[in-house]
Amino acid sequence: MAKRKVKIIGGGFAGCEAAHQLAKRGIEVELCEMKPVKYSPAHSSENLCELVCSNSFKAMRLESAAGMMKAEMKMLGSLCVECAEATAVPAGGALAVDREKFSALVTERINSDELITVIREEITDIPEGDVIIAAGPLASEALGEKISALCGGNLSFFDAAAPIVTAESINLEKAFMQSRYDRGEPDDYINCPMDKEQYEAFYEALISAESAPVHQFDKRKDVYEGCMPIEVMASRGKDTIRFGPMKPAGLTDPHTGRRPWANLQLRKENREGTMYNLVGFQTNLKFGEQKRVFSMIPALENAEFVRYGVMHRNTFIDSPRLLNSDFSFRTRENLFFAGQITGVEGYMESAMSGILAGINAAHRILGRESFVPPADTICGALARYISDESIKNFQPMGAAFGLLPPPENRIRDKKERYAFLAERGLASLEKEITKSL
Repeated sequence: MAKRKVKIIGGGFAGCEAAHQLAKRGIEVELCEMKPVKYSPAHSSENLCELVCSNSFKAMRLESAAGMMKAEMKMLGSLCVECAEATAVPAGGALAVDREKFSALVTERINSDELITVIREEITDIPEGDVIIAAGPLASEALGEKISALCGGNLSFFDAAAPIVTAESINLEKAFMQSRYDRGEPDDYINCPMDKEQYEAFYEALISAESAPVHQFDKRKDVYEGCMPIEVMASRGKDTIRFGPMKPAGLTDPHTGRRPWANLQLRKENREGTMYNLVGFQTNLKFGEQKRVFSMIPALENAEFVRYGVMHRNTFIDSPRLLNSDFSFRTRENLFFAGQITGVEGYMESAMSGILAGINAAHRILGRESFVPPADTICGALARYISDESIKNFQPMGAAFGLLPPPENRIRDKKERYAFLAERGLASLEKEITKSL
């Protein structure tokens, strides 16, 4: 019987991690990378794992979601974390790297692995057999069309994400639960009412807030017409958003007994109800401006933002309808997806998904059970987020404590709460690794 070999499409963070995990388990890999035969608009180096934006992989401290996730990845044998630490540059509490040295080191490690063959060519179709698609957010047009066809058209080339806040940070004394016109369950939405004075102050702040720059290859007029940023909509007139995303129709504020002047609805982002998104508030404002302006809404005065809104090109599939929590494709058991194309957001999040896809592709070949980290880990929570069928308006997500089940006993101090979550998750992962890996 011929030895099974896995073909990986994409030599970024996810593809390299997946290849590394497979090779560690004795499985041969063909890692296909289209550079330097063809470059995306954002890439310029021949090296694998090229950084196209920041050289920072965010915080290292365990009391941060990014730091907790990297600690979990180290426990799982991450190539990218190891190479990042070896090429780190001073960055306070963050893990930042010399981008050229980092990519060169990852490339060297991959090229020196006898079980990994790097093939420099553009893949324009999805191969048969054991495959991991880790093509990233800038997949080539030809491959993107094939992925779209495979996914039944469930492929977005642009995202328009609204911010997400933690449930526990919403001031429920200044909010109320009600579905518009009492359709659906009363707790489907949290309503954040505003009176006329509050709304007008918010409106002025919104239309004068500073937007984030947009990359040249992101500038597509149809994006903005189809997924209008809240600040652009507001610029069309003072009442435009009050008759749009902030319309108060069908609602009664129990605090006043009247319909609000304007109202923002929050909708559950996950099944557990630990996160809520700001309905209709897709935005291109700078992150600091989002925090400042959206916190003017009384119920969000102390909001903790799990993710800020973004508008940029980002190829990702509708993973909750397509993928299992082990990153396998539901209708083709030997096909896996990894990286930002699955809806994880960020360098290390992409690498993490590659680790899990690689482990599980190996387990599938070796006849072993799938491995999904526990739900109280960042890795496990993200794996569940991208495969959670209850999420209807799926948008990319990065590491965030809001993904985790909260402590049984409320811990008010944020630093203490985060430290508890990290300690709990790492202990849980260690047990699972001992049992399953």
